[in-house]
Amino acid sequence: MPIISRGFHGRRPTSGHNLPPGQYETFDFPVMSAGPTPRIAHEDWEFTVTTEDGTRHRWGWTELMGLPAETPTVDLHCVTKWSKFGTRWRGVSLDTLLADVETAAEYALVHSYGGYTTNLPLEDLLDGQAWIAHEYDGDELAPEHGGPARLLVPHLYLWKSAKWVRGIQLLPEDEPGFWESVGYHDYGDPWREQRYQGD
Repeated sequence: MPIISRGFHGRRPTSGHNLPPGQYETFDFPVMSAGPTPRIAHEDWEFTVTTEDGTRHRWGWTELMGLPAETPTVDLHCVTKWSKFGTRWRGVSLDTLLADVETAAEYALVHSYGGYTTNLPLEDLLDGQAWIAHEYDGDELAPEHGGPARLLVPHLYLWKSAKWVRGIQLLPEDEPGFWESVGYHDYGDPWREQRYQGD
């Protein structure tokens, strides 16, 4: 059962913003998770990309901080129907992390500290669409929002942007993650209201 912070209220969308179907705008940043919040020290954090043949590419916190960072401003859309516009992040593009990874895989299974997983087509992590984010709104990313680092894939529902990310497994065939295995949609496009299997 997800943990939801109380006390946030939706409002009508501000001028110039388009809401996906069934969504409302919030000005807070609701905290949701499927379990307790992991607390990972920077010195203990690592991120790995494992290819379909078992080859591992690894970055510790120092290596991640040494890579070129980007500062995307993106809209977020949660499957629980809230949307938050103009969120500001800092992180490393998956294009950078996957640049030297040789793979013929078409899918990715993302793994988090705490055991959470989610699946995506590999193409949705490329071409400037996804980041390993480590700052939010100018500050270090708080643990309740996935710190020290989370996946950020803003064009899909937010459950695809795995908090407390620790690795990506590249796969030749799709494999459902945590929420997908209990009925959430495999893809999760908010503009097509792909909340649950069959949507």
